[in-house]
Amino acid sequence: MADTTVAEVLAELAELEDPKIRRVNERHGDDHGVNLGKLRALAKRLKTQHELARALWTTDDTAAQLLATLICRPKLFERAELDGMLRTARGPKVHDWLVNYVVKKSPHREELRSAWLADPDPVVAAAGWALTTDRVAKHPEGLDLAGLLDTIEAELKSAPDRLQWAMNHCLAQIGIEHPEHRDRAVDIGERLEVLKDYPTPAGCTSPYAPTWIAEMVRRQKSG
Repeated sequence: MADTTVAEVLAELAELEDPKIRRVNERHGDDHGVNLGKLRALAKRLKTQHELARALWTTDDTAAQLLATLICRPKLFERAELDGMLRTARGPKVHDWLVNYVVKKSPHREELRSAWLADPDPVVAAAGWALTTDRVAKHPEGLDLAGLLDTIEAELKSAPDRLQWAMNHCLAQIGIEHPEHRDRAVDIGERLEVLKDYPTPAGCTSPYAPTWIAEMVRRQKSG
């Protein structure tokens, strides 16, 4: 599907719109009604089309922006462009896919991580924490883990929802991956009790950091 136009893609996305899916997504803050499996199938057909991805992003349509993250070339985006994209990403799913599928593959990811971590916008800061969590797990060299725990201890309890979730994930990841900080991470989680009562389906791990850490460490040892 080379040289596909934005209008053609938007028309196909409109055909995929399902009111039932939209109602479910809207309960989670996402304003689209496209089944994600079908969206990925469309991306597979389109293949990589970076300029189309750029154009789709500017439509401000959530499904189109999700598709854009799947067909772009992450390394071709400039730092300022990615920063602007993040600040216009409204829904949680677009925010999540942009960070995970695009920014994490960008040569600007570390520069953006540092800048976003200190941003006053909690949604932008959440992206900085998500990138930090990725580094905690994969490339912790040079990170001040104790300092991160200091910040989490001071700010997690009062952080807005999306930022709180990202910070809590970082807390858990530090406890899971770094035994020397595990006791403190668990202690912070127990004292702050963030997400302690979060409804967790059977078979899933609770996002409450002490429970999350204990379960993942158990799996590491048994594996």
